[in-house]
Amino acid sequence: VYFLLPHFHVPKNGTPSASCANRQQRTPPDPTIQFRMSTGTKASQPAAATGLGTRMVLGALGGMGAATCCHPLDVIRVQMQIDGEGKGAARQYKNPIDAAMKIAKRNGVLRGLYTGIDAAYLRQWTYGSCRVGIYAFLLERASRDQEGPLPFWKKLAMGSTSGAIGSLAGLPTEVALVRMSADSKLAPELQRNYKNVFDCIFRITKEEGVLKLWMGGLPTIIRASLLSASVLGCYSEAKEQLHKRFPAVFPTKDGIPLMFVGTMMASLVATTVSNPFDVVKSRLQNMPTPKPGQPPVYASMPDCFVKSVKGEGMAVLARGFGPSFIKLAPYTTISLILTDKLSKALLGRSAL
Repeated sequence: VYFLLPHFHVPKNGTPSASCANRQQRTPPDPTIQFRMSTGTKASQPAAATGLGTRMVLGALGGMGAATCCHPLDVIRVQMQIDGEGKGAARQYKNPIDAAMKIAKRNGVLRGLYTGIDAAYLRQWTYGSCRVGIYAFLLERASRDQEGPLPFWKKLAMGSTSGAIGSLAGLPTEVALVRMSADSKLAPELQRNYKNVFDCIFRITKEEGVLKLWMGGLPTIIRASLLSASVLGCYSEAKEQLHKRFPAVFPTKDGIPLMFVGTMMASLVATTVSNPFDVVKSRLQNMPTPKPGQPPVYASMPDCFVKSVKGEGMAVLARGFGPSFIKLAPYTTISLILTDKLSKALLGRSAL
């Protein structure tokens, strides 16, 4: 009725306007229709739920945009985390800027700082799509069934769940990304010289066995679970709380300033929580295959943790924190804002 009679209006005193007098005389006014016409709103009906596949595609596209901008920071992070690995090994990089300059000088910008970008893109269609897509899917459905604001712990639980699933699905591309990012730092005789991400995955499967693609699985899944809970849960909660407590500064939840501040807060928490596992993960995934009769450098995740701390001190667990945050903050900002804006443009509502 609302769309068929867009100009039908009944004032609050119930007296029909002149343009509607004849129509009112023929048909007694329905109080329900009068209310809807006077307020200019349609009957409240819940919007149709968005499918999981759509959410995953939006998450992957947002992640690809972020990876394009932030991939050099990921290369620097990986190379700094394995820098000085091994007893008595000298460190090559003083800080992230020094690492960026040396990597670019040694291999160039494209082959140095953008090596493995195809693995980063593929990773967004495995890990990124699951992480953001499943979280947005669960968040939408939980919010429908929840009266009032969704508790923070539920957001953390959904973020942790989606991160663990995404990590398990994307682990082969994660291994390929670490291998390709670290390859240029190895000695010439140890470099693997992968042509692309598919060549990397195929060669690892052929030369080292398919299980090698899930090397470092435990620290990777733990890290992804903590990272996703921190990033996604804290981002959603920060948006809600900042909008609630500072409405004059952040008048809308879909505003860029609110999204930016929310992602910065979430990124700082996530980097602090996940960096120790990130160091262990990078070292396990970059570990060379032992020669026949020789034991591996690290037997397990705890062994890697103990050997790293024993050989280099507790500070090793914070190694790469700077580039990790510098990478995660813009990556989180770009990917989540892109995902939110794409969802708003295509679906009419925010994703997160």
